[in-house]
Amino acid sequence: MILQINLAAMFAVVSQAMGRRVRPVISRDRVFLPFLGFLGVIVLWWAIALAKPELIPTPPEALVANLDYILHPFYRRGPGDLGLGWLLLASLRRVLIGFTLGALVAIPVGFLIGMSEKAMMALNPVIQIFKPVSPLAWLPIALSIFNLADPSAIFVIFITSLWATIINTALGVSSVPKDYIDVSRVLEMPQWRRILKIVLPASLPYIFTGLRISLGIAWLVIVAVEMLTGGVGIGFFVWDEWSRLNLSSVFLAVFVIGLTGLLLDFGLAQLEALVTHRRRSV
Repeated sequence: MILQINLAAMFAVVSQAMGRRVRPVISRDRVFLPFLGFLGVIVLWWAIALAKPELIPTPPEALVANLDYILHPFYRRGPGDLGLGWLLLASLRRVLIGFTLGALVAIPVGFLIGMSEKAMMALNPVIQIFKPVSPLAWLPIALSIFNLADPSAIFVIFITSLWATIINTALGVSSVPKDYIDVSRVLEMPQWRRILKIVLPASLPYIFTGLRISLGIAWLVIVAVEMLTGGVGIGFFVWDEWSRLNLSSVFLAVFVIGLTGLLLDFGLAQLEALVTHRRRSV
């Protein structure tokens, strides 16, 4: 009996020691493997650039050509000559306004659809018709309504960020266990309290999933919209640099757009973890 206890204690100590050794390996992998994947993209870019040197700059050439943008992101050298940081902030402002307005509309509509079968039957065909419409198809309509590029871009962001949030919110609301609803009815809980105390907490993971998808779509759409409307923004910067055949700056813009999208999704994931008290792995 004493031998069994000693063996169990030794096993626990060894397991704890192994756990301490494993954790750094996992954390190193979480840093090293993404770095390895990114390095593979750089190597592929370099190989293509060496095969087509007249068309594509190599990574060092692109870095040297973009040093001014990188070192001075917030310069102002004239009415239309702004640093990349100002252009990025202009695009982010449009995205966050349109996305926030879309969330304020989409979440209540999703609750309505999830809690009412009649509302689902009435609104689902409308959603399925408008959901696959290209964002660029909404742009002429927005320009005809507002006659200005900035509110038109915000409107396109708003309309295209609705659908994923509506669908995921409705799915979360309709997935709340029926037993919870039955208990709230037995307790004669008012409808508003039932929504706040039972339906909303159970639906939050679905809602945040929809919000993250919608935010990714919004950031994707703004680049295309700004290419067509012009003005100040990261999308117009891409088109303008391409018109000047400055492909090095286009590569820089692609990197900045991707990194910004990653940070936006990461920030929303951290907000989800804070609100739902659940750690997200992605």
